[in-house]
Amino acid sequence: MRLERTTGALRSPVTFSVLAGVLIGAVFLLGTGADPITAYEAVLTGSLGADGIGSTLSTGTSVLGMALALAIPLRAGLINLGGDGQMVLGGITAAVTGLYSPLPAPLTVVLALLAGMAAGAAYAALAALCENHLGVPLLVSSLLLSYPAVSLASYLARYPLKEPGSSLPQTRAMPDGVALHEFGDSTVTVGLLLVVLAAAAYWFTDKRTAFGYEIRMTGLNARFSAYAGVERRGLTLKLMSLSGALAGLVGAIGVLSFPYRFVDGSLTAPGYTWTGLTAALLATAAPLGTVISSFFFAVLQVGGLAMERTTEVPRELTQVLQAIVIVFLAARLRFPRFPGRRLNRRKEAV
Repeated sequence: MRLERTTGALRSPVTFSVLAGVLIGAVFLLGTGADPITAYEAVLTGSLGADGIGSTLSTGTSVLGMALALAIPLRAGLINLGGDGQMVLGGITAAVTGLYSPLPAPLTVVLALLAGMAAGAAYAALAALCENHLGVPLLVSSLLLSYPAVSLASYLARYPLKEPGSSLPQTRAMPDGVALHEFGDSTVTVGLLLVVLAAAAYWFTDKRTAFGYEIRMTGLNARFSAYAGVERRGLTLKLMSLSGALAGLVGAIGVLSFPYRFVDGSLTAPGYTWTGLTAALLATAAPLGTVISSFFFAVLQVGGLAMERTTEVPRELTQVLQAIVIVFLAARLRFPRFPGRRLNRRKEAV
């Protein structure tokens, strides 16, 4: 039984895609004159070593948060492409709450997180309402609604909330104490624990509840789920609201962490939304797989900088690796099965 599971895992499209990406990446490295072994060693050392693990966990917080946000609707066959807008709206809402809240610092932090989640959830729900009542496909409505949200946040950071005397498009710094607790001297904050708790809640809901079963069933066969009594419009609204809430949480965590302010472009420039979507696709939106693939892409993102310093190979190569993995995964390639094994299985069945 264990041997069959191991063999099945090795033959899975995910394993094949990752291995293909690593091998093709090695070919690219050889083409640039770099040593693939040295380059990959630099990626692992730079991301998992003593000097890099903190950056990997900090990056992994945002990547995992966005991966979970996009995996929740994806599990039901719904694609939310508005992660950037929901995340940025959550971030600017958390910044406004942190700057103007009259409550003590600890309560202000909690209020800012909740406000960011509420803003993201409401904006994602708007995309769901556009599909449910206006007939605009979710894929289109969620993507197009991102642009007004990002533009609004940019305007607020550059004009009404701009730090006086600063040449950067950023808001004023959060008041003293309005920040997430950091672990030691690293940049890893309590936000990582919040995202991990969200992942645990997603796993429990997916595996142990009737709601999770409805989500999976809708993703496998929407018509059958509708015949079984699952109300598609209500499910879309719920899942998009949860998705937006998580995206807003990621934005709020980014604002309440270093540099403790909203900086225009700081949440969207790293590409957390698209990296998170890639991680969710690689894991087919499964809870545990989403966590593992998010960590994998965080390692690539942080390790790419170390690889660039060590081998002078541009860190953009790691983005090429991500693209290759997804291309092979989309092709649903598998390791070939031997005819003899098929024949033996048929004989055993008879």
